[in-house]
Amino acid sequence: MSDTDILSNQQLRDYLEELPHWREIPGAIAAVFQTRTSAAAIELFSDIAGAAEMDNHHPDVDWRYNRLFVSTTSHDAGGAITARDIALASKISERAEALGAKPRVDLIGAVEIGIDTDDPAAIAAQWAAGLGYKVQEDGSLADPDHRKPAIWFQQTATPNENRLHLDIWNPYSQSAKVLDALKEQGVAIDEQYAPGFYVATDRQGNRFCLCTEADR
Repeated sequence: MSDTDILSNQQLRDYLEELPHWREIPGAIAAVFQTRTSAAAIELFSDIAGAAEMDNHHPDVDWRYNRLFVSTTSHDAGGAITARDIALASKISERAEALGAKPRVDLIGAVEIGIDTDDPAAIAAQWAAGLGYKVQEDGSLADPDHRKPAIWFQQTATPNENRLHLDIWNPYSQSAKVLDALKEQGVAIDEQYAPGFYVATDRQGNRFCLCTEADR
């Protein structure tokens, strides 16, 4: 397999079995590492930058005190995950372990905004113009700087009264804890699409989806 070949869902699942620090999120794989100090986080950041330069393949890294939130995807492959991402993730994990960084799978996540519409093409460019986003090949919208949440259009002949909802991505291994917290708060949970996603409705009828990488 070439380093630039896009991985199938099964190939990605197989690779992630060997990368316990990493999980799939929309359009990328992600990990979070926690160090003892902020200085140690900077050292790990520097090691990640060195690995990225060596591979000429650069992840997104968000430094927050003693935590690094890392994600990687292949932008030249249309934002898909390739063998290069797996190789880079493996090197990052090796450097994190060498520095004694703690993986925090429980902190991996992402948020997308879903919009119900019977005609996505009629509104996609308007949202893109307002946010400075780019329209993707699949019709969704993405921030060119990869900082703001992605937007996707849920095409339906009967849009919900509340047309906007959040898709909250968590690793499947963490979903039970989140579901329990929602149920304790009296949130109605529709599990007919589980474990790929659960539709949550608050007491005022607002919806959001708890999404996982499982069974997709």
